[in-house]
Amino acid sequence: MAFLRRLGWYLVGLSIGIVFLVFFLKKKSGEEGIEFCYFPNCRVLKDMRSKTLIFDDNLPEQYKDTLLVKAFLTDGDIDFGNSDTKSEPCKTYVIGSSIDGAEFTLTVKNCPNEAVVESLEKNP
Repeated sequence: MAFLRRLGWYLVGLSIGIVFLVFFLKKKSGEEGIEFCYFPNCRVLKDMRSKTLIFDDNLPEQYKDTLLVKAFLTDGDIDFGNSDTKSEPCKTYVIGSSIDGAEFTLTVKNCPNEAVVESLEKNP
């Protein structure tokens, strides 16, 4: 009898855990935008995506495209060696990405309330 009682409590706990896990994984895979970033590259890009994008006046008009910059902030790779991560209040990041087979480099200043796109260059 004691074994059946313990088995019953075990199954109750297991079922509650499974329900929680299904709910949690459904949120992660759904369109609700729950994203888990563990690495520095992902965390910095996610932080910049959450801020207002501002284009520098020196940036050519053809590169003032929000969709192009969002592609960098979604799939880009930050070059931490060439980035200035110690400056205050705005840190400067160099982000590389391949678009249609061509390599591009985006320079963004990550300020506390906004992300300023400074330059976008095509690599030779």
